[in-house]
Amino acid sequence: MASQPPTYPLLINNKPHSTSNSFPVSSPATGEILHNFSSASTSDIDAALQAAQSSFPAWKRLPPPKKRDIFLRAADLLTARTDELKKTMVQETGAAAAWADFNIELTADMLRDVAGRISSLQGSIPTTSEEGVSALVLKEPFGVALAIAPWNAPYVLGMRSMLFPLAAGNAVILKAPESSPLCSYHLVQALHDAGLPAGVLNLVAHRVQDAASITRYLIESLVIKKINFTGSTAVGRIIGELAGRNLKPVLLELGGKAPAIVCDDADLELAAKECAVGAFLHAGQICMSTERIIVFEKVLAEFEVAFKKAVADFAPEGSAKPVLINAVGVQKNKKLLEDAVGKGARILHGDPKAGEGASMMPVVVVGTKKEMDLYYTESFGPTVSVMVVQNEEEALELANDTEYGLSAAVFTKDLGRALRIARGIESGAVHVNGMTVHDETALPHGGVKSSGYGRFGASGLEEWVRTKTVTFKD
Repeated sequence: MASQPPTYPLLINNKPHSTSNSFPVSSPATGEILHNFSSASTSDIDAALQAAQSSFPAWKRLPPPKKRDIFLRAADLLTARTDELKKTMVQETGAAAAWADFNIELTADMLRDVAGRISSLQGSIPTTSEEGVSALVLKEPFGVALAIAPWNAPYVLGMRSMLFPLAAGNAVILKAPESSPLCSYHLVQALHDAGLPAGVLNLVAHRVQDAASITRYLIESLVIKKINFTGSTAVGRIIGELAGRNLKPVLLELGGKAPAIVCDDADLELAAKECAVGAFLHAGQICMSTERIIVFEKVLAEFEVAFKKAVADFAPEGSAKPVLINAVGVQKNKKLLEDAVGKGARILHGDPKAGEGASMMPVVVVGTKKEMDLYYTESFGPTVSVMVVQNEEEALELANDTEYGLSAAVFTKDLGRALRIARGIESGAVHVNGMTVHDETALPHGGVKSSGYGRFGASGLEEWVRTKTVTFKD
């Protein structure tokens, strides 16, 4: 008789917290049930809210060096547990082993980097307008923060959603993604094992059908003082609306339609390789994935040859097909491609009708036009469009003809030209001679337009403190 898959608990007040309901977590690659995870009710959420609220005053007062040491120990624990973390991420999300390795390494680096930045938070003593009166401007944490992280890079995005608020002195409730809750469990457990005080960080999760009610309950709670959400623009709008209705600040990092502009003086081999990886890493399921490759017509033929080779090298025929999180993503991409081809787009590489279950090989189309659904829709899959322009003005117009603005790339050997184009692109980041997928802790990260607002990364600590002005007579 086959053994039943285990059920993992929530983590509340640094203790396992069982619930009356649970939900299955399945492998996108095989469809098998990997394990079950506890599903929170409103009473379970109340327990997490109470634990976080009770722990906040002491955590807020804890000196920066003690917070720093907890994060450094957690980084070491994650590194020591790499094999277990890697196995879980590959199973829950269908990720390639190399993508999982990158996630784990960057997550540990993030902990170490932020640990060294904690003491950088500073207030000020401004000069006042009245003689004999002085003032202090303090920077204080908000209180309890709600962090909502996605499944596609569960360690990197899960850790940053809670690390920056924690480092600034806030308590945190992490709402795990339904597709990869055990990845979130590993992160929270590592921080607990590293010495994070009870209640400062709590992990909750829920069934898909409870998402709307539980999220609303959390956001409307008087305990929650600020929210961060990384995910789709559609859900981000709902989160932002709920937060606005409750007059709560929110940090949103949402979808993208990242353009890569290939100028007529670009190193075409470099551009082709960077665009291939930027488009098809993790099956294109990254918010920064390259969706539009905008090529000057003068070098189009030569670029097409280089790009076909780069894509074939990145995902060779006969190799394991990239796995998406579910079959819905494959069907979405096939439908977008069918519409584009039916309206005149040309296939440069791949088979737009291929794709089985949750697996799909890369497809490149040339000549995507406004009347095609693929022109404006974020594919979030292994699909990329090559689009042709005559000059910089057309390139910028095309790059900005989207509601999104998260990441972009420019390929040229002329730095002045690169900076001129970068200034013209409406995006939170522009990478010169590098792919659109770029994330490191030392740099601010976030979008403009429908890609969200607020920043993670280097300026992320400032997101999680608010000023308090204190005046006094000498």
